[in-house]
Amino acid sequence: MIDYNYETDFLLSSESSFTQWIEEVISSEGKELGELTYIFCNDEYLLDINQQYLKHDDLTDIISFDYTEGNVISGDIFISIERVADNATDLNIDFEEELKRVVIHGVLHYCGYKDKSEADATLMRSKEDEKIQMFHVKH
Repeated sequence: MIDYNYETDFLLSSESSFTQWIEEVISSEGKELGELTYIFCNDEYLLDINQQYLKHDDLTDIISFDYTEGNVISGDIFISIERVADNATDLNIDFEEELKRVVIHGVLHYCGYKDKSEADATLMRSKEDEKIQMFHVKH
């Protein structure tokens, strides 16, 4: 089950398309969907989460809390729409493309992909690209 919560004025263009895509990505990694909750928010909201739970004092586009057990993917994924928009502008790409990258980034972490080392970050980016292509093909 995938739930979407909005702590800002933003709304996904099509929750059903995103849900179908996320389910396909999880299945493509040999995993099962448990309970995922996406919380779309602003910078201030996510900064508060970052300070309170992770003791970090900087802006970020995503914070995820992983509740995955075995092959069942579950968690809470907080996404700052302001950061996604700024990143898209900085990277000179479409907002929707950057949003898809961030949305699937959290799921890929739950599937076991890391991004702390340069090699891991390169693999993560490759997986993000691969999974974003699944959205285009299917919808």
